[in-house]
Amino acid sequence: MSSAERPWLSSYADGVPADIDPPAASLPHLIEDSVSTYADHVALEFFGATTTYRELGDAIDHMAGGLAALGVRAGDRVALVLPNCPQHVVAFYAALRIGAVVVEHNPLYTPREMRHQFEDHGATVAIAWTKVVGTLQELPGDVGLEKIIAVDIVDAMPARLRFALRLPLAKSRAARAQLQAKTTGAVGWDSLLKAEPIKASVPRPEVDDLALIQYTSGTTGLPKGVELTHGNLVANAAQARAWVPSVPRGTSVVYAVLPLFHAYGLTLCLTFAMSMGARLVLFPNFDPDSVLDVVKKRPATFLPAVPPIYERLVAAAKARDVSLAGIEIAISGAMSLPQTIVDLWEKQTGGYLVEGYGLSEASPVLMANPVGSTRKAGTVGLPLPSTELRVIDPDTGAVVDSGEEGELQARGPQVFRGYWRKPEETAKVLDADGWLRTGDIVTMDAQGFVRIVDRIKELIITGGFNVSPTEVEDELRTYDGIADVSVVGLPHSRGGEDVVAAVIMKPGVPFDAESIRAYARTIMTPYKVPRKVFEVKELPRSIVGKVLRRQVVADLAGRNEG
Repeated sequence: MSSAERPWLSSYADGVPADIDPPAASLPHLIEDSVSTYADHVALEFFGATTTYRELGDAIDHMAGGLAALGVRAGDRVALVLPNCPQHVVAFYAALRIGAVVVEHNPLYTPREMRHQFEDHGATVAIAWTKVVGTLQELPGDVGLEKIIAVDIVDAMPARLRFALRLPLAKSRAARAQLQAKTTGAVGWDSLLKAEPIKASVPRPEVDDLALIQYTSGTTGLPKGVELTHGNLVANAAQARAWVPSVPRGTSVVYAVLPLFHAYGLTLCLTFAMSMGARLVLFPNFDPDSVLDVVKKRPATFLPAVPPIYERLVAAAKARDVSLAGIEIAISGAMSLPQTIVDLWEKQTGGYLVEGYGLSEASPVLMANPVGSTRKAGTVGLPLPSTELRVIDPDTGAVVDSGEEGELQARGPQVFRGYWRKPEETAKVLDADGWLRTGDIVTMDAQGFVRIVDRIKELIITGGFNVSPTEVEDELRTYDGIADVSVVGLPHSRGGEDVVAAVIMKPGVPFDAESIRAYARTIMTPYKVPRKVFEVKELPRSIVGKVLRRQVVADLAGRNEG
C-alpha cells in the first residue's frame, strides 16, 4: 500500500516508522543478540532474585544441550506447561535453539482439556510445573507423551524465600502445597541444566521455520493450533519496538503480569522485552501487593495488561498509599478499555495507558493507539508499521467506505501461516494474498482509527482469555439433567464479558445453578466456568434450528442485572 492508501500514517506518534525491515533471523538470534549486547544487565527478576543476560544465555545453551541429549530434534514439538518463572523463559528459547516447535499450555487446564491439545500436536516431551506433572501423567498412553521434565519454581526464588518455605509452620506448609508437588517418574529440570551446552555448530532455525503452536478458541468446536513462524514472532516484536521509540534499550523494566503462555504475554514479554535487553519482572500470578512491592523499588517502563489489572492496581495502591508515579507506558488489550480506567490510571501514574488490538493469528498484535496526543479514545488505534488493514462487506467482499461497518481484514509479516494440520479451516480465514479475516465488525475513520463494533465470531472474552461457547456447551451437556444449553458472553461495566449459560432442564429434574457450576469446575479451567446459570423454557432458534445467541444475550441481559 502507498502512503495515500495508508491514511493512518499521518496520525503516528513522533519517531514511529511506516515500515519495519523484514525479519532476517530467528528467535535464537534475537536472544543471542541481547545476551551479547547486554551481558551484565539484569534479564530476569523473580521475587527479588535476578538473572543476568549472560547467565540466561548460559542456561539456555545448557538446557538446549540437555533437550538434545534427551532426543529432541528439529521439528519436534515441545510442550510447555508453566507459570511465569525464569525456567519458562529458558525452556522457551532452549527448545527453539535446537529447532523444536514450542507449544504453550495453560497450567490450570484439566486433564480433559489438556488431552485434546496433546492429541492434536503430538509432543513427546513436556516441560511442566511440578504442580501439573500429575495432570499430564493422567493423559492416556495413546497421546504419545513420553517424557515430562519437572520444574520446581521455588528453585528460582531467592534464598530467603526458599528458607521460609522450609519452616515447619502451618503458613509455610500451605505455601509449599500451593507451589510444589511430588513428581515421581519425571525428569528433573536441574539434571538437564547440567548437560553439556549445545555446540555453536548446531544449526539454528530459519526465519520461515515454525516456532510456536498457540491454541486459540474457535467459533465452533475445539481450539485450533495457530502456527507462528520465527519470522512472525520476530516481526511482531520489531513492530512493538517501533511503536514505542521512547522505551530505552538495555535499561527498560517490563512487568510480566500477563501469563507467558498467552499470545499477548508471550510477545510483549518473552520476545519484545528480551529483544530490548529489558529487565523482565516475572509474576507467577497477578497479585496487586506483589506488583506494588516492586513498583516501590523499580516502576515499570512498560506494563502490558488488561483493564481489570489496571483497576485493581490503582485500588490497591490507594489502599496502601503506594505511588504509581513513574510507570511510563501501559498497553491494554484482550478486551475493551473503559475511559474511566484510562483517566484513573493516568492520573495516578503520570504516564500513558493506550488500547491495542490483536489475535493469536497475528502473533498477536495488529494495532494500537499512538503513545501521544494523537490517540483516540474508544478506538483500538492504528495499524502497526508494515501492517495493512481493510474493511470489507462480509457478504460481497467489497471494500466499504470510510466510517461504514464491515469485517476487518489484515495483512502483514506477523500474520500466521495457518492452523496446525487444518488446511480447510485455514482457507476460511486466510486467502492466497495473505489477507486474514479477523471475524470482527469494525469501522475505520478517515484517519485510520479502528473502532470495534461487533464480532462475527461468537467468542467470549473474559479476563483476557478467549472462550469458545460451543466448547463450554458441549461440556455442560454432560451434566446429568441438562437437556439443552446455550452459552454466551454478557458485558460487564469493567470491560470484557462474563460467561453465562442458559439451560433447559430435563423433565422432572430440578434446576440448581450452583450444582451445575460446581460440576463445571471439575471439568473446565476456572475462567470457562459460567459465572451465572439461568433456567429457560426454550432457546431462540433460526428456521434451520440454530440457536440465536444474540437473542439469548438480549433475553438474559435483564436477568443478569438483577
